[in-house]
Amino acid sequence: MDWDSPGGLSVDEVRRYSRHLVLPEVGLAGQLKLRRAKVLVVGAGGLGSPVVLYLAAAGVGHVGIADGDVVDLSNLQRQVVHGTSRAGWRKTVSARERLQDLNPHVSVTCHDERLTRDNALEVIEQYDVVVDGTDGFAARYLLNDACVFLSRPLVHGSVLRFEGQVTVFKPGEGPCYRCLYPEPPPPWLTPSCSDAGVLGVLPGLVGMIQAAEVLKLVLELGDVLCGRLLLVDVAAMSFLEVRIPRNPDCAVCGATPSITELIDYEEFCSGGEPLLPDSPEVEALAVSPEEVQRMMEQGPGVLLLDVRSTGERALAELEGALAIPLTELMRRMREVPRDRPIVVCCHEGERSRQAVVLLKSAGFPDVWWMAGGLDAWAARIDPSMIRY
Repeated sequence: MDWDSPGGLSVDEVRRYSRHLVLPEVGLAGQLKLRRAKVLVVGAGGLGSPVVLYLAAAGVGHVGIADGDVVDLSNLQRQVVHGTSRAGWRKTVSARERLQDLNPHVSVTCHDERLTRDNALEVIEQYDVVVDGTDGFAARYLLNDACVFLSRPLVHGSVLRFEGQVTVFKPGEGPCYRCLYPEPPPPWLTPSCSDAGVLGVLPGLVGMIQAAEVLKLVLELGDVLCGRLLLVDVAAMSFLEVRIPRNPDCAVCGATPSITELIDYEEFCSGGEPLLPDSPEVEALAVSPEEVQRMMEQGPGVLLLDVRSTGERALAELEGALAIPLTELMRRMREVPRDRPIVVCCHEGERSRQAVVLLKSAGFPDVWWMAGGLDAWAARIDPSMIRY
């Protein structure tokens, strides 16, 4: 039977997909939709592994895999599409071999290269849906912008340590990645999995959710995570959903976009002239403890953000402050209101500077840091506070 034939399934396919076929929401028509679908998975690592396995098992007809890396033994703790015998293989080839064994009815295309501004549009335009299984901000911004330009839905996932997140960016219908993160965070605040580690099962869990979102998009089934960010914490085994608003001033998907073609994403994320904690721009955002006191006395508008550790707060606590340790600020930024002036405080000021850079990079408009930190506050404003 011709692959593109609109007719029925083969006997082997009927047996293979029988659990789909008995679902009224899928049935024969839905299974044929899956067979006609073309899905690109960027990254054949921790996230990409479960995604490609479940897409192939489900009968997605054409799976593209883009990755320029090779299989290493350190990958196998989480990258379950590969095996020990394939150490040193190209990841795309290793994954294709496994998928063809899993489901010979699926066509697999290997893009044995890293996507860049020079090839991303050409590769992505061949597919209906794109899955982000990358592990770097430059790649995420590249995929986002390319998918916006080509009107392709992008299923995003990311993991670190014990936590992950999943969402779906549908151009024209919801926010894009830049609506969530207008600017990349400073490199010194974003450790990689190789530096910070990741629990092996976490990418599997997040990747399976990504695969589910792809199937829902293809089948036009259920409510996809468009405009919703699903936060996963396997240590607490908790799931939290956060709404993501579309930014009308977004540089890519807004009403008057300033970015209309692919850019140099490596430079955008780590080059150029990044805002640094010791830069004059950050120094100009310092306020004294006396100024902070006056701001607090003028009304409840200002928000104090304490970025010290939990142990430090047990020694000395600033009443009314929102407490988020600097190490957790990136993932908990949704808890910080954007419509209030924010004064960041720490022990002596250094971490406050770093937090200001992070908040400014995320688009917070009115952010300050308390010079001298709570040590200066205790010395000059509240002598009853313990100094440590």
